[in-house]
Amino acid sequence: MKREHKFFGCGCLTGGLAGLLAGFGLACLAVVIYEEEMEARKARAALFESAEVVVEGDAEIGAVLATLRTEHQMPAMAAAIVHSEGAVRMATAGVRKLGEDVPVTLDDLWHLGSNTKAMTGALAGLLIEAGELRWDSTAGEVFPELPRRSAPGLVDVTLAQLLSHYGGLPGNLNRSDVSKEGTPVEQRLHALRTANEQGLDGKPGEKHVYSNLGYTVAGAMIEKATGESWEDQITTRLFAPLGMESCGFGGTGTPGEIDQPWPHLESGAPAPSNGPDVDNPPIFSPGGRVHCTMEDWAKFVRDQLRGAQGLPGLLQPETYAAMQTPPKGGDYAFGWLVVERGWGGGTVFNHGGSNTMNYANVWVAPKRDFAILVCANQGGDTAFKATDAVVGALIKLVQQPAGE
Repeated sequence: MKREHKFFGCGCLTGGLAGLLAGFGLACLAVVIYEEEMEARKARAALFESAEVVVEGDAEIGAVLATLRTEHQMPAMAAAIVHSEGAVRMATAGVRKLGEDVPVTLDDLWHLGSNTKAMTGALAGLLIEAGELRWDSTAGEVFPELPRRSAPGLVDVTLAQLLSHYGGLPGNLNRSDVSKEGTPVEQRLHALRTANEQGLDGKPGEKHVYSNLGYTVAGAMIEKATGESWEDQITTRLFAPLGMESCGFGGTGTPGEIDQPWPHLESGAPAPSNGPDVDNPPIFSPGGRVHCTMEDWAKFVRDQLRGAQGLPGLLQPETYAAMQTPPKGGDYAFGWLVVERGWGGGTVFNHGGSNTMNYANVWVAPKRDFAILVCANQGGDTAFKATDAVVGALIKLVQQPAGE
């Protein structure tokens, strides 16, 4: 936390003299702030220059992480390279909490943020295959008691529109409209009703607006269709079949203990606290609150990679195609940004995720048969740039000829 500076005047000054002194005061303030920031940067840089980076796992990936972790001054990063067959190559580098000498490990849990969205898309696909929902199921069908309003509401919004961010909803509810009463299921139902009452920001299917609220509503639809919580459904139907035993929800670690990667703010400073509650509210779980080990995240990404290649997986081929294909004219499918990249041989999938205190970045290249996953225990633009740099370095590592 920055120290607060206050300047106090004494009486009234008029004309140019007041303006001159006011400008002088602001200039002095700017100098003080600049000097403090420079001192903080020097102290932070010293933490990275004085300590050896502890690396665990694959030596080549570890070397990339160690270099870029120091260059971008990140507390810790983890990365994995996945193919449709064969062992996952993984490594970690850095410390769980900046200023503490506790290294991250291959068994640590990483917060995936909005990379949870593709998991919710896959869960929806499993329910569709079971005949419990349809991609074109509307909120009004699932919740027949939902009132139809004169202003556009949720009743005609489909599951597919919610998952592709074409539901006409805003990005989030106002914080004051998020209920803290009852179970997460009851809170998500309250969010759905509140969103319907407030009305849509646009006509469904017309405008793409990235919406965590849309995934909350999709989660509520899943809960109504199955009679169980989204958390129970995704654990039973997705995590268990894929062997993702480490998956949980919310922030990581035991409060006050450095037993998992500690969250760090965009500034690089450790967050004031850690633990399951240091995260967004549980109503947003379907859009961004899963954590797990790199190995378990790799199991899900490998299944998505195989599905994109037409290989056997947890879902049926038509279900993978549905969740990995954006609506006409768009570039966002059900939890995946779908773009073209030369290094990927054409169509690739990408997503990033952050609760502002962690960052996770994944790229999937089906035509080249690889995926790259990177996590960091810090949020913000620096974390994005650091994870993106790791992705770029690992793409080169994957594509270099054997023996080089």
